[in-house]
Amino acid sequence: MVVPMKKYVFLVHHSDYIGFLNELQSLGVLHVKEQKGEPSEELLERIRLQKEIRDTLAALRHRIVTKTEGKELSEEGGIAIAHTFQELADEQENLQQEVNALDKEITFLKPWGNFAPTSLRMLEQAGLKVHFFTCPARKYDPAWEKEYPIKVINTAPPNIFFVAITPIAQAINIDAEELPQPEVSLNSLMVKREALKKKIDAIDEKLDNFTLMAQPALEKALTKVEESIQLVTVVENTGREAEGAVMILEGFAPIGREAGLLTYCEQNDILFLSERPSPEDQPPVLLKNSAFSRLFEPIGELFALPSYRELDLTPFFAPFFMMFFGFCLGDAGYGLVVLLGATLYKFRAKPEYKPILTLAQFLGVGTIIFGTLTGTFFGANLLDEQFAWLGGIRNLMIDSSQAFNLALILGLVQILFGLFLQAYNKARQFGPAYAVATIGWVVLLLSILDIAVLNVTARLSTYTAWLGVGMILFFNDPKAGLLSRLGKGVWELYGITGFFGDLLSYIRLFALGISSAILGFVVNDISLQIKEGIPYLGPVLFVVFLIVGHGANLLISSLGSFVHPLRLTFVEFYKSAGFRGGGKAYRPFSKPSEKS
Repeated sequence: MVVPMKKYVFLVHHSDYIGFLNELQSLGVLHVKEQKGEPSEELLERIRLQKEIRDTLAALRHRIVTKTEGKELSEEGGIAIAHTFQELADEQENLQQEVNALDKEITFLKPWGNFAPTSLRMLEQAGLKVHFFTCPARKYDPAWEKEYPIKVINTAPPNIFFVAITPIAQAINIDAEELPQPEVSLNSLMVKREALKKKIDAIDEKLDNFTLMAQPALEKALTKVEESIQLVTVVENTGREAEGAVMILEGFAPIGREAGLLTYCEQNDILFLSERPSPEDQPPVLLKNSAFSRLFEPIGELFALPSYRELDLTPFFAPFFMMFFGFCLGDAGYGLVVLLGATLYKFRAKPEYKPILTLAQFLGVGTIIFGTLTGTFFGANLLDEQFAWLGGIRNLMIDSSQAFNLALILGLVQILFGLFLQAYNKARQFGPAYAVATIGWVVLLLSILDIAVLNVTARLSTYTAWLGVGMILFFNDPKAGLLSRLGKGVWELYGITGFFGDLLSYIRLFALGISSAILGFVVNDISLQIKEGIPYLGPVLFVVFLIVGHGANLLISSLGSFVHPLRLTFVEFYKSAGFRGGGKAYRPFSKPSEKS
């Protein structure tokens, strides 16, 4: 659910304002309302410093340091390092580029060995030219040695490297690639490269020292910079009246958390006004759900937060998402692996990762349930006669045609459930008249289902179908005139094809579950062939292939089993529920360590 907010307007004398803000930041409950306007240069400078410190910390955390001693810096020293870190990193990168260029030259010169280029110039002064050639060894023609003075310098398969000496004026005709004369010696390049590497190592040592000394200081500095950014942002969002003597601050606080704020204002005679916010105020959104639904909040936030007046759909899509994941993965053995893996890892995981692992546990349970329902365990079909020993449990299992129908039934249930939520949401926000057209869609779809498939009360359903059409035609926009309503209603009725398209989208649940089961069966079949076809090593390779094959299938299928329920939630269900989103997250003005 979306936590209700209360709007506050504070009026504070300018001489007391900074102290008021410091106390407000310590309380950490007020979400300051943003005012229109461009950020100041001071704020932009602090944001740039924040980014610089974060980038420096990220780079230092990725460095592997073998030293264990280091002098801890002050916050100011840490910020100074943040300023110089990028310069050193850029210098190191430029030096590395020079080393890479030298490596190319060294690779080119290595086949010729180490010699002085001055000797080539002395030969040219004497009227002789040294030609450098290379060609594949199989194309080298010994007859060339009878025409020219040739010396093979090196053979590096598949190429051969040789030189030929001729008078400068004489043309040379050899079917090989002639290379340009080296202008520097190999030894000089190696010396230069070594000097560059020493500079790079020296910078590395500095960066290692930064890692040892600066990280704690940088983390403290980052906290202070973030606090100052919040403070400056709040000041810039403050209104000024009475020639700047009175500071006016607007914000929102969740109902139930404002006790400390009210106590402070009363004890310090802070004048304030409070009221329920209107939609134009655009209050922030804070979600409050049960322990189970809270696990799915990060999934919902991948799309958008609800607007303040909307229903939070997290509790309503959470059970469906769990079921859909289990349906798509569709193997009880894989579900068992996910459940056990998440459970064991929770014992050593960091606290921030434990909600994700708990979510994985629930998804594993969903997979076990649907894997058992469809009769699949590590690619084995439990409906086969060889598993007759399972007895009555097999009566609960369904075949592929029943699984297909189940996917459509789940889709229909979720779409209709979404329409009911949309009707409730409209009635809650705008009044009961705005929910009539949505209820009309429910009536129309259920009537069509009875006429086309169930045939329970087909004659009655014919009348209720027309009733649903009438509700859509005359109540699609209660504020509009009659002709306008009819026009909009006809257009909305044309959209009935979209409902059938949405329903067919749920076939993907069946398709993914079947594909996962087939891949598991293929892994088992190939493993048995390996076991029976390879003597001695067959049993060992059988186990290895089972582990690798099922592991790969689990990873690939898990990805699809997460993505496709995500699509069904954000497209089909959210559309049926009339979800608009666009809410801004509740971000209280607080110290970074105390943020909600």
